[in-house]
Amino acid sequence: MPVFRLSQNHAFPPCELADPDGLLAVGGDLSPQRLLLAYSLGIFPWYSQETPILWWSPDPRLVLFPHELKISRSLFRVLKKKSFTVTFNRAFLQVIKECALIRLERGEDTWISPEMVEAYVRLHRLGHAHSVEAWCHDELAGGLYGVSLGRVFFGESMFARRSNASKVAFVHLVHALKRRHFEMIDCQVTTAHLKSLGAREISRKKFLLHLKKAVRNDPSPVNWETHEW
Repeated sequence: MPVFRLSQNHAFPPCELADPDGLLAVGGDLSPQRLLLAYSLGIFPWYSQETPILWWSPDPRLVLFPHELKISRSLFRVLKKKSFTVTFNRAFLQVIKECALIRLERGEDTWISPEMVEAYVRLHRLGHAHSVEAWCHDELAGGLYGVSLGRVFFGESMFARRSNASKVAFVHLVHALKRRHFEMIDCQVTTAHLKSLGAREISRKKFLLHLKKAVRNDPSPVNWETHEW
């Protein structure tokens, strides 16, 4: 199937036209307008510094519905000990940089290039991108970041410097989203780590139906820096 080259206009082809791997389009930019449109349509950027910007809409799609969160006995014990202090939006830039750095330290490639960092920091300053941090003795031990639209949270990446730190951050995020009646967390691509927490694959068609409804249901303004929501 053809891969579409984007123009300067903020528009995307239908997700159903993606190739079997989920690649839909190439090019464009990482402006807030284009990124937010992409997420609202079920599309996200994922590429390396050696390639142009690539836009994806995989089928199937890994999602977690907040009420389906699974907490293992071992993770429950970790949560009960309260070994980590969890915050929201306290260290967005540090979290996204750690997500990139930890992969490089393992000798892996990362899609979180300086260009991507800059783009998501812009979204953060506009109130659309958010981070969750797990601290241990004032040291950032793990965390995650993503984009929020309507009643959907689009997870981008997570990291852990201490065992279970990213899982604890994720559990706190899910509980917070559940209290605000968020309908879905988009996990994008399948990993055993996220499946162990209750995420499951659904068809792209079902995902887009859920997404269309959920992004319209915009929650009331939320202060992500507090635990009051």
